Amino acid sequence: MDEWIIWIILAVVLGVAEIFTLTAALGLLGVASLLTAAGAALGLPVPLQLLLFALSSAAGLVVIRPIAKRHIREPQLRRFGVEALVGKPAYVVSEVTGRDGRIRLAGEEWSARAYDETLVIPTGATVDVIEIEGATALVYPRE
Repeated sequence: MDEWIIWIILAVVLGVAEIFTLTAALGLLGVASLLTAAGAALGLPVPLQLLLFALSSAAGLVVIRPIAKRHIREPQLRRFGVEALVGKPAYVVSEVTGRDGRIRLAGEEWSARAYDETLVIPTGATVDVIEIEGATALVYPRE
């Protein structure tokens, strides 16, 4: 069997393994195998084929992999619905205690309770939404 065929088989095996691992390392080794297969098809002796594979693998792993990993980062999960309101500022419409109150949050009026039940937050104060339970926002005054 010709050497270039062996390099092609190795490239395919590494490519399939990359599909399952998604590390960007095995795929780069597969590309190095393809480059080495091209060198073998041109008639390079085996020691030069191994040198070509080692150099192209090292170049891929040292140069290309960090760049690829930077671009493959997972996007931050976006919060939506009531989860997106947690951490937002709100305006107290009617006094907020540990039992009840009203705030204006994201343009809507919400029922609210003080996160610390001992607090009384006066009308006009700015608060932060700490948590949302059902249709009630638990708030804490801004300092």
